[in-house]
Amino acid sequence: MNYLAHLLLSGSDPDWQLGGLLGDFVKGPLKGNLPEPIEAGIRLHRRIDLLSDRHPAYVAALRRLGPEWRRLGGIGLDIWFDHLLASHWQQWHPETLETFTETCWSNFRARRLWIPENAKAFIQRAEQFKLLPGYREVAVIERTLARVGERLKRPQPLAQLVPLFLADAAALEQDFHSLFTDLSQQAVLFRQQNSG
Repeated sequence: MNYLAHLLLSGSDPDWQLGGLLGDFVKGPLKGNLPEPIEAGIRLHRRIDLLSDRHPAYVAALRRLGPEWRRLGGIGLDIWFDHLLASHWQQWHPETLETFTETCWSNFRARRLWIPENAKAFIQRAEQFKLLPGYREVAVIERTLARVGERLKRPQPLAQLVPLFLADAAALEQDFHSLFTDLSQQAVLFRQQNSG
């Protein structure tokens, strides 16, 4: 799962949402350096990634990309699934995507003290360029994949995945719906079990 999915799966608490985003920026064991609800959000992020990678729908989607994408296809698939989430946002959340993301960024500004520099830079760019609502557009996804591919230790042409995603669009939508339904249920359970 990618940024938008993690924000949504974190629930409505701004601390948990920040943790959901920071899961991509904070590595290693959590040592109590952050407020507990933020660390709980990071733990939820890690749990979601684990569940996602093993989910039959995710595994099937990855397999359909072909053996040449076995190692890196998951990076692209996570971003494409954010595209599907953004494109069908009203199925998953009552607010508009624009309102949801603007509320997140506003809440995160009040929590700047807890945000590492690399995450601050991402949040600033995402807000400035309205990145997450932009995920509805295939062209934005293509540019995102190209940038992510360039930043890998050994650069890869991840944007080449887009024609594969489009060719298999209906099956990928079914995979995403199955996966995200299950992850949503698991996220609710995790939040209930780990809320103070």
